[in-house]
Amino acid sequence: MRVLVAGGGGFIGSHVCEQLLAAGHEVTCLDNFVTGSADNVSHLEGTAGFTLLQADVAEAPPVAVDRIMHLASPASPIDYERLPLETMRANALGTWRLLELAESLSVPLTLASTSEVYGDPLVHPQPEAYWGNVDPIGPRSCYDESKRFAEALLMASRRARGVRANIVRIFNTYGPRMRLDDGRAVPELLTAAIRSQPMTVHGDGTQTRSFCYVTDLVGGILHVALDDEIDGEVFNVGNPAEITIGELATVIRSLAGSTSEIVMVHRPPGDPERRRPDIGKIQARYGWSPTVSLKEGLERTSQAFRSELARRGEPVGAES
Repeated sequence: MRVLVAGGGGFIGSHVCEQLLAAGHEVTCLDNFVTGSADNVSHLEGTAGFTLLQADVAEAPPVAVDRIMHLASPASPIDYERLPLETMRANALGTWRLLELAESLSVPLTLASTSEVYGDPLVHPQPEAYWGNVDPIGPRSCYDESKRFAEALLMASRRARGVRANIVRIFNTYGPRMRLDDGRAVPELLTAAIRSQPMTVHGDGTQTRSFCYVTDLVGGILHVALDDEIDGEVFNVGNPAEITIGELATVIRSLAGSTSEIVMVHRPPGDPERRRPDIGKIQARYGWSPTVSLKEGLERTSQAFRSELARRGEPVGAES
């Protein structure tokens, strides 16, 4: 099967490309590398069935594929604060363009949406039927609302033009190939611990998140993307194990064998209080559940981060 992976040079997208190739599929990776990196897929170049296209998703060229996966968007608060219009372009015009392509080829499209469509949720855990509690004009709105628009556009294209399409809502994910300066909780805390620098926790650390290791997440996404029997479905994909950010910082410090001080700083506006997926729907259909524990996933991620720091010439001590 031939699969177009838009955003395939990103953290999650590169793992999608890797798993598709390992399963025997052909992959066309499309990325403009605004937040992704050619390094993420450099090990795939020369692999039979892998093609790299450097282009903006909103101007995606016609390609002959059997299905499309849309993972192209900045996804970290520091990125969409720096690139608000580019974020909205990827999620609005990029989604529009890929839906046009899916219609012209008569192939299904899978949209990688986000738990951010639930905003600061008033329902916990969050099921797919929950409509969310989102600030449409706040500092995070360029991401939250453009993802909500992308979902609405996808459903409108199904109803008006018969495009086959489904949505996966991705919850907090971590693992190798995250940028060290990504700004999200795991890379920010882990990199500081490895460097023996102060570990920054926003607010009092009681806000919660649910962290899914990237290979688990990609396995769940591919169940949906490769399913020929569904259309118009929405699935949460994530790990329902909930932890406070303060507890996460303590776990990471211990794992890294670090003496870093944990420092509380101002919490940014719009930061959700609680976040945990209800994954009953994807479990019921595919029997999918995450299998990598937080400890195991953090150990793997720590090894990858240490290797990257060493590649940059930064001295890093061994893990305890």
